[in-house]
Amino acid sequence: MFLYSVFHFLIAISILVAIHELGHYLAARWCGVKVIRFSLGMGKVLWSRKFGKDQTEWAISMLPIGGYVSMLDGRSMSAEELSGHDLSREFTRQSVWKRMLIVAAGPAANFLLAILLFTGLFFSGTTEPVPRIALTSETGVAAAAGFKTGDIIRNVDGHELHGWSQLADAIVSAALERRAIDFEVESESQVRRSVSVPAGAFKLEDLEKDFSQATGMTLAKPAAVIHEVMPDGPAAKSGLLAGDRIQFIDGKAVPDVTVFVDLIGRSAGQKLEIGILRNGQALVLSATPAEEERNGKLVGKLHVALEPPEMTIVRFGAFESLLRGVSKTWEGSILNLKLLWKIVTGEASIKNVTGPVTIAEYAGKAAKVGIESFISLLAAISIGLGVMNLLPVPVLDGGYLLYYSLEILRGKALSDLTTQRLQQVGIALLVMLMALAFFNDIARQYVKIAG
Repeated sequence: MFLYSVFHFLIAISILVAIHELGHYLAARWCGVKVIRFSLGMGKVLWSRKFGKDQTEWAISMLPIGGYVSMLDGRSMSAEELSGHDLSREFTRQSVWKRMLIVAAGPAANFLLAILLFTGLFFSGTTEPVPRIALTSETGVAAAAGFKTGDIIRNVDGHELHGWSQLADAIVSAALERRAIDFEVESESQVRRSVSVPAGAFKLEDLEKDFSQATGMTLAKPAAVIHEVMPDGPAAKSGLLAGDRIQFIDGKAVPDVTVFVDLIGRSAGQKLEIGILRNGQALVLSATPAEEERNGKLVGKLHVALEPPEMTIVRFGAFESLLRGVSKTWEGSILNLKLLWKIVTGEASIKNVTGPVTIAEYAGKAAKVGIESFISLLAAISIGLGVMNLLPVPVLDGGYLLYYSLEILRGKALSDLTTQRLQQVGIALLVMLMALAFFNDIARQYVKIAG
């Protein structure tokens, strides 16, 4: 599992870094700046080839996290290295507006990638669970607001809800802004009603720790309904048929598939009394789960397939998909900025800062769920990368944009000494941020292992 997660993390980060640096590269070429090297990865060059009229070196370097575009730049090259080059194509000789465009093109490429990925998902269609809920607590936020187990959430703050992920996004956004949130829900009897959750009821830190506990609700699990009975298996011999709904096993209620799987799994070789509902009629059948070895343990199997959970396909036309892709990228960017601001001001915990270990874990899980989930995660990380790089911190793209903005205001560039000192401060801040992210990652893993 660890190597699987690392593999997909490297795929994700390689794509995002390549797109980011490609933004810098294309803007530099468009502005007439000569590009010396385009590297995917940092450190020692492992492989490289030169292409094009400028003989730009395209390289893969040793450290797989990061990358860079090296341009003709008098600040970092000796006079000997600069000799023979057309100095009109040197980076620092360009107008401040061109330099700003080249720097901003990296984050812009990440935002554009997120827009394209989301647009593609909306246009091709995504399969999501129907947002039918189950209460996890009779005294939780959802129960207090008036939600009932079995409710389907149809509308959030006046916007039609198409899937569970949209519901989670809306709740996190409301918690971040400390505002009330209004829902329209549909009961199991198909009666619609309004439910409101007051401002501050959903707390960001609690949502980050355990979403279902913080909200008092979770995605409802499907009932244990037989979809298919395998020939000659224990279920077939007991008389179970497709369409039978499991009500109880040995007197224990079976409200959903997880309880059914657990009870059958723990009853290998034991005769069970299974209560079912068939065409509105209650019946009791006897079955003995077969004994099968899994990971050195005997588990019970009835040899049946259960009805899958309720799913919905969310699909839009080309233009609406593009609008939704832009909107989702914008909302994600604002959400990232608000979270960062709350961390800086102390309103949100620094535990929200995550590093590569947590991202790798998410990448592995998303890849296991399917390509849609992995693409959604890729788009979300791309937004985070774009926002992070635009922060006005020296050594980041946002830091350079700050330098150039000051150059416009002052009428002249900052001195080399001032720039150097600011770069040192920026490096120190990034090192501290990375240390915090790794600490949080390690702490999360420790809690999981200890738990």
